Amino acid sequence: MMAGTDPAPTASTREAYGEALQELGSANPRVVVLDADLMGSTKTDEFARRFPQRFFQMGIAEADMVSTAAALAHEGFIPFASSFAVFLTGRAYDQIRQCVAYSANNVKLVATHAGLEAGPDGATHQGLEDIALMRALPGMTVIAPADAVETRKAVFAIAKHQGPVYMRLGRADWPLLFDVSYAFEIGRAAMLRPGNDVTFIACGMMVAQALQAARELEAQGLSARVVNMATIEPLDVECVLQAARQTGAIVVAEEHQRNGGLGEAVARCVAEHGRGSVPMAFVAVEGQFGQSGTPQELRAKLGLTAEHLAAKARALLKG
Repeated sequence: MMAGTDPAPTASTREAYGEALQELGSANPRVVVLDADLMGSTKTDEFARRFPQRFFQMGIAEADMVSTAAALAHEGFIPFASSFAVFLTGRAYDQIRQCVAYSANNVKLVATHAGLEAGPDGATHQGLEDIALMRALPGMTVIAPADAVETRKAVFAIAKHQGPVYMRLGRADWPLLFDVSYAFEIGRAAMLRPGNDVTFIACGMMVAQALQAARELEAQGLSARVVNMATIEPLDVECVLQAARQTGAIVVAEEHQRNGGLGEAVARCVAEHGRGSVPMAFVAVEGQFGQSGTPQELRAKLGLTAEHLAAKARALLKG
C-alpha cells in the first residue's frame, strides 16, 4: 500500500486533482467544472481546454459559482467547483449552506491552497478554518487527502458519491505515501503504521509528519501507530475507538485551527464512547491567524512539524 523508496517521491495534490478531472470528463459527460478566476492555480485549466462546453469560468464571484453549481446539480450534472480554501468556504458560506447543504445538492467543492500552503500571501490567503465551517453543515462530507495518490482516488470516489462534498488540497508537492493499489473509501481511515504505545491520527499533509515522528519515536524505543484520517466527516469511529483501546494515548495532528477541526471530532468520539480516560494531545494552530512566510517556516513557528508531534507524544506518555 505504501511507497517504499527513501527519500519518498513527491507530487502535488492539486495536480492530481486536475488530472483526475480530465479522466472524469472523458468518462462521464455529466461532470462539469466551475472555477473562480484561479483555474491555473486550482489546476482545472486543462479540463477547460479539453471540455470548454462543460467548463464555467465564474470570475472572482465565489457565491455565484456555488449557486450555479447547485443549479447544475439540480439538473442532473455532477459539478466540481474550485477556488482557494479560504475563499471558497469564506466568501460563499451562505450559498454553501443554503444552496448546497440545506438543499442536499450533489455539489463537489474542491479547495486548493488549504492550511498554510499560500505561505507568502499571508493570513488573508491561508485557509485554517475551513474544516470547522464545512463539518458543521449537516450532510456535508469532508475529506483531506494525505497525498496525490489518495487525492486521485478520492476524486473518483466523490464523483460517485451522492451528496455534498468538501475536499481540501494543498499547493506544494507532498511525499507520496501510497501506491496505485491503495483503495480509498469515504468514511474509512487507513492505518499506515502499527504501534502499541501511542496513536497519531492525522489528516492532509500532517500524515507525512506523523510518519516521520513515529520513526523518531521508534529510535527511542516507543511504538507509535499512525492513522490517516482522510475523511473527517463522517469520522471512522471504530478506528478511533480501536486506537483508544489498544494504545496508551492519542495525538491528533492537523494543519487547521484547533477549534472545530479533526482534533475536536476525535475527542468527541472518544468521550461519547466512554473512552475519556485515554490521554490525548492536539497539534494544530493554536487560535491565531497565519502570517507571511514560506509554509515550512510557518509550520515550524506554529508547531506543525514531526519534531513537535514526537515531543507531544513523549510528554503525553511521560505524564
